Amino acid sequence: MKIVAAFGSMLLTAGLLTSSAQAQERIGDFTLLDQLGFSHNMKWYDDNESIALLVQANDSDETLSALPRYIELQKEYAEQGIKFFMINPMGRLNRDSVSANISQHTNDIPVLMDDTQQISKALEINKTGEVLLFNPESFRIEFRGPVGSDFESAIQSVLSGNEITSTQVAMQGSDVDYISHGQVSYEKDIAPIIAENCAACHREGGIAPFALNSYTMAQGWSPMIREVLMTKRMPPGQIDRHIHEFENGRYLQIDEMQKLLSWIEAGSLREGGIDPLAELTWPDSKWSVPYGEPDLIVKIPPQEVPATGVLDYRYLTVPIEGMVEDRWVRASEYSPGERTVVHHSTASVISPGFAAGERRRDPDVALISRYVPGQDPRVEGDNTGGLLKKDSSLYVTMHYTTTGKEAVDESEYAIWFYPEGEVPEERMVSRMVGRFEGNWLDIPAFDKNFEVTASGRVAEDINILGYHPHMHFRGKALRMFADYPDGTREELVNIPAYTYLWQLTYDLKDPKLIPAGTVITSVGTFDNSAQNPYNPDPSITIPWGEMSWDEMFFGEYVYKTANQ
Repeated sequence: MKIVAAFGSMLLTAGLLTSSAQAQERIGDFTLLDQLGFSHNMKWYDDNESIALLVQANDSDETLSALPRYIELQKEYAEQGIKFFMINPMGRLNRDSVSANISQHTNDIPVLMDDTQQISKALEINKTGEVLLFNPESFRIEFRGPVGSDFESAIQSVLSGNEITSTQVAMQGSDVDYISHGQVSYEKDIAPIIAENCAACHREGGIAPFALNSYTMAQGWSPMIREVLMTKRMPPGQIDRHIHEFENGRYLQIDEMQKLLSWIEAGSLREGGIDPLAELTWPDSKWSVPYGEPDLIVKIPPQEVPATGVLDYRYLTVPIEGMVEDRWVRASEYSPGERTVVHHSTASVISPGFAAGERRRDPDVALISRYVPGQDPRVEGDNTGGLLKKDSSLYVTMHYTTTGKEAVDESEYAIWFYPEGEVPEERMVSRMVGRFEGNWLDIPAFDKNFEVTASGRVAEDINILGYHPHMHFRGKALRMFADYPDGTREELVNIPAYTYLWQLTYDLKDPKLIPAGTVITSVGTFDNSAQNPYNPDPSITIPWGEMSWDEMFFGEYVYKTANQ
């Protein structure tokens, strides 16, 4: 997991509400998943006048008594510009039981699950059954109190543009208990978290725009760190932690999140002593594969990238030179020559006897690492690999973007082999489940939640090892499900807040056995509205296409057949 710089304005405040007189202090934007695993970012709802948040807990009598009126108000005001949520601040990781509890009353009001309790603490939520009005533009609380006449009066004031007369109304309710880690130490707590999760990208020469290589840098960037943690923009591409366990889920552990935000809210202090971040060292090699220097490097011919303009994909056939015999591949990695202009790169092996660009593969052919920022290199598992035949070529797709300055990119693909004579017995393959040019469904203009699905049947028993989602600028979320021959369904992976900035592959901690006859389904959601900050033009219908302003959709799974 790596926390790298996010796009957006830097928050300069990290204040908390401490009294009714401070009810207008800025809390900041935040993002939470609901009880069904859908992501909700408050900024995305700024086309509403306000956001209502009812504090929910399964065992709360106050929540139960407030729900009937809250549901009535939701039906009355949802179409008038008030977005209704509940928020669960209990930190019990009980999403399924909350879902079962709430479904007895309503299916129209999502419950935001604050597993770390840090959003609830910033909102100064102390009582269950309490309701808040949160402004999604100013990120300020405009009202807090019980569900009742004062709350309804506050809603009407917001909708009419009038000042709310009573911004805080006393109420009775069960206390919310918060986990405390006591005094958090920069040296013992914070620096190790940053070193483990952030510094590999946030270092001199890393892919991030600033280095977190000292206390001074961590303290100076702490407002930004708070913002990207609160909105889940960092760590990048994080997936739903409730769906299976992944080697690279790219999320902070709950206690890590709590310690980081508590440290920042306390002033980002340092107690003295050593500075662990200043003592970090990094290998001189540009390669991160743990097998030493590569056995073979394939150099991509220099590519000139102009200063401006929209560039078509470049398709290159690059002969692989320097091989005297066929070899088995155990790892590969891409290194961009000019990182600022390389959006992504993919490569496939063309074995001797196949035409340039032909997509057919030998059964044993090696798979080569793809590249997007933040992607790990391809390292095969034990006793697993693919064959690279002498006189093969790489068929390379290069996607460049312009930066306002001319550049020349000289990228390289590095390859590591098994020792001579060692033949791995197992092969890895992948399959895409999605919609392509022939069966695409155009995305309507201004549609905020356009859902598409695609399915494919598994022909033999397989062990899934990982997943790779792919969409473009309008991609919002992607989930994959398995419908088993016995009639049961299981969710395989959930990317609740997909972003085109991070097209990552997620590796399972343990292989997932999928029996023959299982139907695997990808479900994608697109946001073609003005609420999507990456949307080039919400007013047009979106076709399939390889360029980023068009769209693609597939969920890819990487697997081995069970009977190798």
